[in-house]
Amino acid sequence: MIRRAVAAGLCAGLFGLLTALVAARHGAPFGFDEEVHRWSVQHRPCVAVALARGITATGSGPVPYGCAIAAGLVAGRGRNGRMVAVAWALGFLLLAQGVRYLVMYEVARPRPPVADWAALATGFAYPSGHATTSALVAGVLAWAAWRTATPAAARCYGALAACWAVTVGLTRIYLGVHWPTDVLGGWLYALTWLAAAALVAAAAETAVRGRHPV
Repeated sequence: MIRRAVAAGLCAGLFGLLTALVAARHGAPFGFDEEVHRWSVQHRPCVAVALARGITATGSGPVPYGCAIAAGLVAGRGRNGRMVAVAWALGFLLLAQGVRYLVMYEVARPRPPVADWAALATGFAYPSGHATTSALVAGVLAWAAWRTATPAAARCYGALAACWAVTVGLTRIYLGVHWPTDVLGGWLYALTWLAAAALVAAAAETAVRGRHPV
């Protein structure tokens, strides 16, 4: 449990630091942001753009929420257990998204120039919604795998989910609708929530075992 507490604190600290740096610049991009953005705009073959658009579409809308529901159905045991797991997965996702919106409107970071966009986007830039959502859902999917699969299979499924989340975040940069630090902020924000959830789950499990020793 100590390692989970350290992980949650580290992710929260890094996210807080990055958010403070972005806010201190009034949303202006860092040099790294501009260099990566410039490279992305200059390297866009049609096939790559089409592929990126397809991948980025999975990071928002019905797909991630459908994945969260599926994870709950898989993770739960029995009818009531499945309903509780689905409610937990969706509640976790919605709560994290609500707080993200508060951060987003408080920082109010502008997106890159519209002329550079290769996909539609709305709202402020930081932290990236697609990067946040896909990372949160990847964590929920990994949780479901951990509860139901063998350790080796759970690690494999978790790695696949993480690769999907990372790829979604990278497409937001490639399509020109986010600065790299927007995506980094989204990942750190999601990791903070996931680490905190793991910490709470571990504490709850310890409390239950204390009341009902084997």
